Amino acid sequence: MGKKKILVCGATGFIGRNVAEYFSENEKFEVFGTYNTRTPYNNNKIQFIKADLTKPEEVKSVIEGKDILINAAAVTSGSASYKAERDLFPNIIINSNVIKESYDSQIEQMIFLSCSVMYPTLERPVKEEDSDINNLHPRYYSIARMKVFFEDMCRFLSQTKDNRTRFIVVRHSNIYGPHDKFDIERAHIFGATINRVTSAPENGNIIITGTGEEERDLLYISDLVNFFELSLKGQKSFYEIYNVGYGSSISVKGLVGKIIEASEKNLTIVHDKSKESNVILTKLALNSEKAMKDFGWKPKVSLEEGIKRTMEWYNKNLGSA
Repeated sequence: MGKKKILVCGATGFIGRNVAEYFSENEKFEVFGTYNTRTPYNNNKIQFIKADLTKPEEVKSVIEGKDILINAAAVTSGSASYKAERDLFPNIIINSNVIKESYDSQIEQMIFLSCSVMYPTLERPVKEEDSDINNLHPRYYSIARMKVFFEDMCRFLSQTKDNRTRFIVVRHSNIYGPHDKFDIERAHIFGATINRVTSAPENGNIIITGTGEEERDLLYISDLVNFFELSLKGQKSFYEIYNVGYGSSISVKGLVGKIIEASEKNLTIVHDKSKESNVILTKLALNSEKAMKDFGWKPKVSLEEGIKRTMEWYNKNLGSA
């Protein structure tokens, strides 16, 4: 049996790069990766293809002849809500094109990266059936509705009479690790804090907007990639939704404290309560029992170990910048 041709859309982004590089080391796969505005990195085991995924004809060209597609392509502007809303339109076009062409080309498997913003705040880890489109966080209402729409699009196409494509929807938690965004303007809380702590002078301050009591589920990138590998091997049905998260949450204040501790610097947390805290949900952790039951998946990297690995990578690759 020949190698499976796997296409990673958005292979120069954070998640896409980690996915493409991981599968490029597996001799069972021939790896292709799309890029658009970012220059491809040096990896002769990945066949890079320049493509504007907002153009249907280019999407058709890159998907044709592939067996598996992982769609990690997205236009993102970090946590600034007004920028995130602006990103809706290109992302709607990209996802529409990629999902439709995956179906039209009848590829074997397609992984759609959703997220967890459709879940309400609960004291317990949320299950897949806890999503509530009538109780969405107002700041990310449009993004959540977009994600749910494309989940439904995958489900609808999977149920058509002539369908041969197996769709996997992945509602992942906050992902972090190497190749993430770390600049203050575009990064999420984890990457931005790594930047601030690493560049802060000894005995300096780290400012947290608001109380820092909001809680988030954080998953190291290799654990997400591991889920992709296991699900591609084990998927039987034509459509499934899976939570993929660490399973517990940590407050922003607690996360900043752990990153400061890992840096071994003497830094003081200072709260800026003059601004509204820019958070997605007050508290969220994902219950990933379904992924465990179906594929034997569970997170392997603790938050402390993930912080250590990310900080080491950052200092080696970006610290001087």
